[in-house]
Order: sequence, then C-alpha cells, then structure tokens
Amino acid sequence: MPPTSTATSTDDPLVTGFPFPFPEDRYRYSTNVEPAGGAVVTPAGQWGTAVVDIDVEYVRELDERREILARDPGRHAVLPHMRGAAWDTLLTLMREMALTNPDQMTLTRDPGGTGDAHAWRWENRLLGVVQDFRYGDDATLPDEPLAYIASQVQEDIVLLDQRNDALWGDAGVVTFAADWSFGFDVGMSFLEIHGPVPRLRELGVITRAHEFLKRLQPHEPYRRTNWTLTIGRRLDVSTELYPEWGPDREMIQHVDDETFGRLVHLRVEVQHLIRLPESGAICFLIRTYMLPLEQLATVEPWRVRAATVIAELPEDMADYKGIIKYRDRAAAWLLAAGESA
Repeated sequence: MPPTSTATSTDDPLVTGFPFPFPEDRYRYSTNVEPAGGAVVTPAGQWGTAVVDIDVEYVRELDERREILARDPGRHAVLPHMRGAAWDTLLTLMREMALTNPDQMTLTRDPGGTGDAHAWRWENRLLGVVQDFRYGDDATLPDEPLAYIASQVQEDIVLLDQRNDALWGDAGVVTFAADWSFGFDVGMSFLEIHGPVPRLRELGVITRAHEFLKRLQPHEPYRRTNWTLTIGRRLDVSTELYPEWGPDREMIQHVDDETFGRLVHLRVEVQHLIRLPESGAICFLIRTYMLPLEQLATVEPWRVRAATVIAELPEDMADYKGIIKYRDRAAAWLLAAGESA
C-alpha cells in the first residue's frame, strides 16, 4: 500500500526547498514567467530566493556532472562567436553566488591592488577553490570559462545569441537534460529547438516566449518552472542515454505499490533567464529537482494537487512528456495515499 499521507512538516531540505510546480488544478503550456529572486512559500517550506541555488546535493551533483562530461564531451559546446558570452556568464554567476553565499564564496576585484581592472580572485570554500584570473584571458583558468563555472553550479547552462531578430542556442553545458539532446540542438534557433513540443505553436506560447526573451534587460532576471515524471533519481535522462532509461517506462508498470512510490519522481526544472550585461547574450539556467511520490505524498496539499493535475493532463502532453504509460497509475497512487491515511 502507499504510505500514509500527513500534513506535518519535515526537516528534509530536499522537501522543504522543493519547487512544487502546480499553482492550480490544471496544467497547460504557458510562458509562466515571473521576476526572479522572490521567495515562494509552500506548505513544506520555501524556495526561490537565489538565482543560483546551492543545496545538500551540491558536491554529489557536481561529481556526477564531471563524470558525464568525461564520458561525453559533446555535452559542452561553445561556438567561436560565443567566447565573450562564456566569460560574461562566468562573472555573472560568480557574482550571484558570492552575493547569496557570502560565507562560502567570495569574488574580489584586483586582489593584488595593482590597478588591473581585469584581475579577479574567486574563492569557493565549499570546493576548496581559490582561483586568480584575468577576465577574458583563457590561459588564466584551468578550463574553458563556461566549463569552469559549470563545474561549480548545479544548473545546466544554455547561452542564446540574439541576431537577425532571432535567438540561437550557440553554447552551453548540459548534463542533466530531460529527454532532449544539447549536442543535437546546439546551433539551432530557439524556435527550432522547441518545434517538437505539442500545442506550443498552435497556442502561440512559443512565439510569445521568443518575443519576451528578446526584450529581456540586464539585471532583471526572470524565472519559470517546467516539470515531468522521472523513474529513479536519475538526473541524466538525455536522448543519448535513452537505451539505459527508456525501458524503465515499461518496467514501472509491473512493480508493486511500494516500489512505484519510491521510484517515480516528480521532476521539476526551475529555469532562470538572464540577459548578460557585457555580451548581450541570454543565459538560460536549468536547475533540476526531484522528489519521489512517497515523499511528495507526505505534504497533503501537494499530494492532492499533483494527483489532480496528472490525471487531467491531455493525452498528447502526457505522451510528449513520456509519462503516458504510467501517468494513470501515478495519479491513482497519489489518491490512494490519501485514502490510506
């Protein structure tokens, strides 16, 4: 049987900081953007105060990213004209991290007091990193600048260049993709990348999102959420690895209720949209959070809302998200968790 649902609070930071994505009982594609940086209070806690979020999974997820990149370097790409945007991203994210984590991270300009405005020192005490570098000088970093900063944030990073009245995904480090391939998409336009998503063009959502992004201003970051279901606590469900995780969608239909609730996760992306101040490119951050249904069900408002949304989701959207085979069971499982209370 599913676990008994309760409305009691928990001290588990993966629950208290979870960005539950459903503000109402029905989900449809929308731009759903809002200014970044404001706290979102939930029945379990809150999230959203930091653009670059660091949690208890920090070191483990960075280790996983390093292993993925070692196996598949194609998850990292920077087209030649995006070199400046890569440096812009590095400095922007370092500033964000130092601002929100001053006890663990420090960014100092001209640490030697020589008057060199391009000289910086970055300290990340969580990783034991002290790095002096000159902005724009690749030789002063141990890695390409986008790869270097990606090794210290849990977010995936995609950089969009704006030219010819369009946006192009011309750089990034993406190791935790949800059923897509950065290596395939790099160099494509924003509209081309989102072409396979059902309903977006018919409803005008993708066009509105494209126009919104083109109007983004520096120092005014925005955020949005996206979601799906994932089987197991697997961050990397990229298209490249489909032979490894694809069969789980069939397997999960045949497990018992306890195993189902433990393995099926609500997977939420918090996506931040930042106009970089120097290059003018857009930094698209994708941070992934996962919570198994058995933990989700312990927060009563989440259990009820998630069951309603998943059950109501149209067939084409459930199919695109890859959950069509087990979404009815997921909704029923959540409902049964309440009945067993």
